[in-house]
Amino acid sequence: MRTSVKLFTIIATFFVIVGTVYAFWVRWSEWAGIPAIYALAGLGYMIALYLWLTERRFGLGPDDDENGEISAYAGTYGNFAPWSWWPLGLGIACAALVLGLAVGWWIFFVGVGLGLYFLVGWVFEYSKGQHAH
Repeated sequence: MRTSVKLFTIIATFFVIVGTVYAFWVRWSEWAGIPAIYALAGLGYMIALYLWLTERRFGLGPDDDENGEISAYAGTYGNFAPWSWWPLGLGIACAALVLGLAVGWWIFFVGVGLGLYFLVGWVFEYSKGQHAH
């Protein structure tokens, strides 16, 4: 994971530099590309932070061992739901959000309500029902 943290930090720093050079090049007048490039940098830093915190929590992984074998990757990687309808509903809600931006605001607000409902349902999926812990 250490290599991945370094890689994503380098990528994010690259996008900060490119975003700043681009912003000065266009004299800070273009308000679609500048925030998009800085958003890419932010996403890179978020992934690097997540990987760094995961490494601190779980220690070195098999990919950090220079003499590691492929068999070191064997085992369980987490606890995943065997099936879930919540992501499908969340996808439909996102489609309603985009449709609402194009067609009418009332559809957008319906999409927001559906999105909140399905997001909360997905987050608390393991809190009740068949897969409760």
